Amino acid sequence: MAIQERGAGTLRLGTVRGRWVLLATALGSGMAMLDGTVVNVALPRIGRDLHASIAALQWTVNAYLLTLAGLILLGGSLGDRFGRRRVFVIGVGWFAAASALCAVAPNVWVLIAARALQGIGGALLTPGSLAMLQATFHPDDRSGAVGVWSGLGGVAAAVGPFLGGWLVQGPGWRWIFLLNVPLAVVVVLVTTRHVPESRDETASGRFDVRGAVLAALSLGGVTYALTEGGRGLSWLAGLLGLGLGAAFVLAEQRTADPMLPPELFRSRVFTSVNLVTLCVYGAFSGVFLLLTVQLQIVSGFQPLTSGLALLPITLLMLAFSGRAGRLGRRVGPRLPLTLGPALCAAGVLLMLRIGPGASYWTDVLPAVTVMGSGMTLLVAPLTATVLAAVEVRRAGIASGVNNAAARAAGLLAVAALPALAGLSGEAYQIPGKVDSAFKTAMLICAALLATGGLLALTTIRGNVLTPAPDHPVAEPDCEWYCGPTTPPLEQGHESS
Repeated sequence: MAIQERGAGTLRLGTVRGRWVLLATALGSGMAMLDGTVVNVALPRIGRDLHASIAALQWTVNAYLLTLAGLILLGGSLGDRFGRRRVFVIGVGWFAAASALCAVAPNVWVLIAARALQGIGGALLTPGSLAMLQATFHPDDRSGAVGVWSGLGGVAAAVGPFLGGWLVQGPGWRWIFLLNVPLAVVVVLVTTRHVPESRDETASGRFDVRGAVLAALSLGGVTYALTEGGRGLSWLAGLLGLGLGAAFVLAEQRTADPMLPPELFRSRVFTSVNLVTLCVYGAFSGVFLLLTVQLQIVSGFQPLTSGLALLPITLLMLAFSGRAGRLGRRVGPRLPLTLGPALCAAGVLLMLRIGPGASYWTDVLPAVTVMGSGMTLLVAPLTATVLAAVEVRRAGIASGVNNAAARAAGLLAVAALPALAGLSGEAYQIPGKVDSAFKTAMLICAALLATGGLLALTTIRGNVLTPAPDHPVAEPDCEWYCGPTTPPLEQGHESS
């Protein structure tokens, strides 16, 4: 197979094939993103049907996030080296098989194991979807392509609670997993027919197994400690996780072919945007986990109506994410990455009004509309800036790093927030305790969002989304990191 097939790097957004490529990548990544949110609305019903505690329900979410976050860097690296389309298709098939296992799980422990397998499939397909766009489309059209991709991906995340609510209230929660199987068939067919293969011409056939294992074990140890809230010997697991995290950093600096190349962080923009990602996606995960529980247990919403409550976020991201991507290119990433988190924080603070007997029109709608406006302004420019900070040939690993940051943030938030907010055991079934924990958690999430906006305001300079006409190669920015001498990072490729 050729390193670059016909169409790679030259495809235009307005062409028929360009639309097929967008459809394949958006459906594939959307499938993984949808499954990351659709489960949240089903958690109360899963807990009741499978007699699960709050810790078991946290692991239902975290088993998926753990393998996804721990292996997503490896997935991006595999795609760069062995073919992004090939690894993407394998990931879609794996994800579908694990989804079928989730659907037939007889108890919560089998469900948790199947969710971990789902995360492996997600780690293979998620970075490849964005990297294929970056490598396939003409430089002039990457902004629009990634903007549309971000919008559709955001829609998938936002529509998850609605779809999950409809399925839980109708045929049952197992159908939220079964639906992935026919969707995966469509994704594979469209991808193999319409998406050109691409890979990093300079990559070797080796990949960093040691780094992947250390990353996954580190996240697992810390997650276990946070989920258990320090009970028993869980603190020991947390210390072990931190130690393994330090070992991972050292190993990546000494490995010839690391899955997390330290030289990526020579770009201050790349480093800054990933720190912003940690803050905002941790907050998003906390909000989407607890809001649907609050609406059902405290406010008395049915699963379907609690999902419909989030419909404004879906509509806003569908209508305006592409425009937000173009705005980021025109004005630079600093403004949207500052104002977006600030708007989201305001929306989260408005959610403090949601309680017993809450009205959708006066309590829920204003909060989700303001939060949705912030997410719309933020998501596409954030994704674009991450990719614009590296060379196109490193698109897979750059996407993997940013996805890993987002998923790790969500993993840690889901593990830590219930304990920090005072929710444990069977307390998620008691309205008074859920209400108190929800309000504490929303204050924490708002603080995380404000921190993300402040980081963007103080650390991001210039406009990497608009390259010079001759695409110059900028010197590495060593203000944040200066590692071993490598070829300078190319700053001139826009991607949103």
